[in-house]
Amino acid sequence: MARRRNKILVPEARNGLDALKAKVANTGNPEDAKFEAAEEVGVPLKKGYNGKLTSEQAGKVGGRLGGSMVRELVKMAQESMAKKR
Repeated sequence: MARRRNKILVPEARNGLDALKAKVANTGNPEDAKFEAAEEVGVPLKKGYNGKLTSEQAGKVGGRLGGSMVRELVKMAQESMAKKR
């Protein structure tokens, strides 16, 4: 099966999404976010090749980051809607 790549529909949003990723992972650098998330869920992620990780382990890292980002985006939207009332 071909690997899917997430393509940002609005390329100008890349910096904002990277900043959000760093924020939810409590890191200063979005590149370090996945390593912070992996450490939190106990997955032995390292820089470079990680082909020995199971799908479950990889999903824990991606799910942790993605889920936190979605929660934060929903929270931001709710706050924005409340201000408009």
